[in-house]
Formats: sequence, C-alpha cells, structure tokens
Amino acid sequence: YQDYKSKYLELYEKYKVNSTLNKDSIIDDVNFEIELIHRDEINVTYILNLLQALKSDLTVDGRAEKRTYILNVLAGDRNLRSKRKLIEQFIDEHLRDIKDSDDIPEAFDEFWNTEKEKSFLELCKEEDIDPDKMNKIIGDYLYSNQTIQRDDVIQSLNEKPKLLERKPVAQRVIDRIYTFVDTFVHGLAG
Repeated sequence: YQDYKSKYLELYEKYKVNSTLNKDSIIDDVNFEIELIHRDEINVTYILNLLQALKSDLTVDGRAEKRTYILNVLAGDRNLRSKRKLIEQFIDEHLRDIKDSDDIPEAFDEFWNTEKEKSFLELCKEEDIDPDKMNKIIGDYLYSNQTIQRDDVIQSLNEKPKLLERKPVAQRVIDRIYTFVDTFVHGLAG
C-alpha cells in the first residue's frame, strides 16, 4: 500500500509542476489528497522509533528490510516527503556511528539542527539576503501563518532587483522559504 501511495504522490508532484505551466488548467480545483479509512499517525517521533528498531536489529537482512520500510513510509506520507532525503542521509551517514539506540533522538536533533542551519545559510547566500531579515520573515510567517509578502522579501535582499524583475525574484524566494519551512519546521512535532 505504501508503495502505491508513494507512486501516486510522485505522479501528483510531477503533474502539479506541469499544471503550473498551463495557466488554463483546472487541476488546482481538484483535491488530490488521499483519504485513508484507517491511518496511523506518522511523524518524526514514529520515524525515530523505527530508527531505534533498525539500530537494534542484529541481522543484515532485518536491517535492510527495516530501512526499506522506513523509506517507503517516508515516501508514502505527504508531510514527510520533503524530509525523506535528510532522514535517509541520517541513516546512511550517522546511524552506524551511534552506539546505543537510546541515543538516536539526540543525535537526530543535532543532525537536524546542523542541516537546518546549513540550508538556511545556503538560502541566504544564494539569494543574497540578509540572514537577520530572512530570519524575521520566517519567524513572522510561522507566528502569523499568513502568506509572505513580496515587499518584505524585496526589502530583505542585499541588492534590489530591477522593477520588472521584482515579481519573479520575490516569488522564487518565497517558494524557497515555503520549501525550507516544510522541510525543517512543519511535521516535526512529536
């Protein structure tokens, strides 16, 4: 079921990108969310419990099976899809160095905060934005849950774009901010 669900979500994301190019599409009016009759609450705490079980398994086959299961769960959950790459990186690069499975939550938090900081600084550098102003924009968005204003983004840029370039530049930055928040902030509450 998770495999079918992940394939569906991949097709949806691919089609969603293509539909944004076609302005006359009514695809945004269609609700693509999957309603599950019975759904387990899948969040980062659940994934951490799976990682602890993965670390505790002594057989190679058991670990491979649990790793595949974890990645399928991540691919099948809409809220965790943006986090899949980072969780997979944590499994591949850090899990084997952890001695006790009880240390996984702390190691994951440390890894997550490091990656969040790197991604934040990379976003600021690539878009030439003052990090303090960017932090304020993200904080205001998280506090008010209202859309990010184009003028706020333009004011945060170190070099202001020409008048005709402002709208696409601001929209690109806003989209990247939303992606950052979806990846590093939303869905992490345990």
